[in-house]
Amino acid sequence: MKITVDPSRRRLLQGLALSISAAALQGCQTMPSPIPPVQTRPSPRLYLTASSGIVPAKQRQLAIPRLERAGFTLENKAALERSYLRFAGTDDERQADLDRLLTQQELPSIVLAARGGYGAMRLLPQLDLARLGARLRESQTLLIGYSDFCSIQLALLAKSGAGSFAGPMLSDFGNARPSAYAMSEFIAAVTTPRRSLRVAGPTPRGSGEGVFWGGNLSVLSSLAGSPYLPDIKGGLLFLEDVGEQPYRLERMLQQLRLAGVLQKQQAIFLGDFAMQNHVDFYDPRYDFAAVVEELRRISGVPVYTGLPFGHIANKTTMPLGFPARFQSDGDGLTLQFLDYPTVSPLGLQPQALLDAVPA
Repeated sequence: MKITVDPSRRRLLQGLALSISAAALQGCQTMPSPIPPVQTRPSPRLYLTASSGIVPAKQRQLAIPRLERAGFTLENKAALERSYLRFAGTDDERQADLDRLLTQQELPSIVLAARGGYGAMRLLPQLDLARLGARLRESQTLLIGYSDFCSIQLALLAKSGAGSFAGPMLSDFGNARPSAYAMSEFIAAVTTPRRSLRVAGPTPRGSGEGVFWGGNLSVLSSLAGSPYLPDIKGGLLFLEDVGEQPYRLERMLQQLRLAGVLQKQQAIFLGDFAMQNHVDFYDPRYDFAAVVEELRRISGVPVYTGLPFGHIANKTTMPLGFPARFQSDGDGLTLQFLDYPTVSPLGLQPQALLDAVPA
């Protein structure tokens, strides 16, 4: 399956900005005359956490001005400059990013992961995940990231039921040429309740509703057998990965089967696995398609491919740990995401996320 991406970079975000303005104007039209002064909203607070790898300087230099121009007030920017071995700071420093949220009187609107790599898993035993998750849920804070950061997202879901978002990290906002599709999807997802995603192409017929959850396959399989992997029954499991040979992907999927995870799901949804250059040494016929067929056999549930998410430029943004519905008519898949928190779009300038060289 494939999803069609509009190649025009600014047209997507300009259209989204116009729709935000139109919604605001429509709301004003319902007010009695004389119209009272418009109440401006403070800029959404966006708190940065660097739980995994070192953040390259160039990404910081591009991402920070873009996000600020787009209307976000950034907090904890100092975390982006840390470096210790291969990590964005010592374990204590990286843990402190998240512990600090427990002491804030009012939590930010968004907590954004800086980048992936490795290191987040080292923090799990020390984090007060139950308290942190409860605070995030109470404040309706959006926790956003993917890759290695999904170990924290999964652990929060397991320990507190707190949901999050699979979406771009600071490293994505710091690309030399950001994806207009990814930026548009990010803004739309964090400001719009009950969004739908359509993926065109031949699909197994099916429908259902459950908790949409998951993340990076390598991380998720490494949590199997631990208290940090959610026990989701009747769920809609999402998986993505990068840089893995077909046999390694199957081995991780077999691990999830042996742990009883796959059989509990209603359906499995696969994002991007960057398999273009991976050929099995022993038999080139053993490819990603063969792995998918084996997954269908061992799970016994519908498996859908082609979700536009993973270690790719043109990624969508999807709520994780919240209810969702899926419907497949044979010609495509529709996912509808339900009951997740959002932020107000008022005051945001999405087109600023595409600035090539911020001044």
